[in-house]
Amino acid sequence: MPDNFEIANLWVLLLIPLPLLVYWLLPPLRIKSASLQVPNLEKAASITGLKPRKSALISKKNVLISVLLFIVWLLLLFSFASPRLVGEPELKVKTSRNFLIVADISFSMANTDWTIDGKRTTRWEAVKSVMHEFFEKRTGDRMGLIFFGSSSYIQAPFTSDLSTVDQLLEEADVGMAGQMTNIGKAIVKGIEMFDQDTIKTKVMLVLTDGVDSGTEILPLDAADLARKDSIHIYTLGIGNPESASSDLDENTLTEIAEMTGARYFRAIDTEALSEIYDELDKLEPIEYEEESYVPATLLYPYPLLAAIGLTIILSLIRGFQKLIKNKKAS
Repeated sequence: MPDNFEIANLWVLLLIPLPLLVYWLLPPLRIKSASLQVPNLEKAASITGLKPRKSALISKKNVLISVLLFIVWLLLLFSFASPRLVGEPELKVKTSRNFLIVADISFSMANTDWTIDGKRTTRWEAVKSVMHEFFEKRTGDRMGLIFFGSSSYIQAPFTSDLSTVDQLLEEADVGMAGQMTNIGKAIVKGIEMFDQDTIKTKVMLVLTDGVDSGTEILPLDAADLARKDSIHIYTLGIGNPESASSDLDENTLTEIAEMTGARYFRAIDTEALSEIYDELDKLEPIEYEEESYVPATLLYPYPLLAAIGLTIILSLIRGFQKLIKNKKAS
C-alpha cells in the first residue's frame, strides 16, 4: 500500500458485519405459498404413529452466491469510505498587499548611459530588464502600473495576473506620458488607485531619474496625503547624481520615503538596481498560507465499478440457474 494512501471516511468500514447481524438477529422472512390439503390427516397420523407439525420450507443456500453478495457489500462500503491518494500539501500564495510601480518614462529615461551585457542601452530598457525579474518574485501581490511624465496614466490596474502586467510594462516606451517629470501628480494618481481597493497593506515604488517639474501639486504634499492613507512609498533614483547628464533630486526622494515610513534607493547600474529589488523583497516579504491545498486523487470509482460489474455477473448466474431449473421441471 502506498504511503500516501488514505481513507477519508474510515467509520464506514464499521458497517462490514451489518449483513451478518441482520441474518442472525432478524426473524426469517415468511412467504405464503400454496398448500396441499389431505383429508383424514389426523386419522392417517394416528395409524402411522407420526405427529404432524408446523414447519417452514427453507431453501438451500448457494454458498457461491452468498460469498459474491458479501464481496459486493465490501466493495460498496470501500467506495463510500472514499479511498484516495494524497499528494504533498501545497503552499498557496496569499494576496498580502497592493504593490504599485510608478515609473518615470519622461524623455530623460532615453539617455543611453547604462549597459546590459556589455552593450550600451537606455535607462528605460535597463529598468525594464530588471523589473521583469522583480515581477516574477512578487507572485503574492496584486501589482499595478502607473507611468508618468508631464502627465500620468494607469497602464495596469491592480491584478494578480503578473504575466499581463509584465507584458504591459514591455509595451511601454519613453515619451508616452510627455517630456517633463511630474512626480507629485503621479503619486496622487497612485493614491486614487489605492482608494478604490479594499486591501489594507499598500506599497508604492516611485522610480525616476529627474527632478519634479510639476506645478499642480508638490511631491512632498502628495507624500503627506499618502502618509495619511497609510501608503508606504519607496523611492528609487535612477542614475548618478554626480554625473553631468543627471538632474536627480535625491533630497526630495529621500524625504518622500522617510515621510511615509519607507526608504530611498539609488541605482547607478543594472546590478545595483537588481540588488535594490532584492532588498525590497526583504522589506516587504511575500506571505504564504501554511497549508491551504492538499491535492488528492479519488479512487472510489474503482471499487464502485467493480461492485456494479459483480452485481451484473450475479444477475446472470441467477438467471441461468432459474433457466436450468425450469428446463428440468418441464
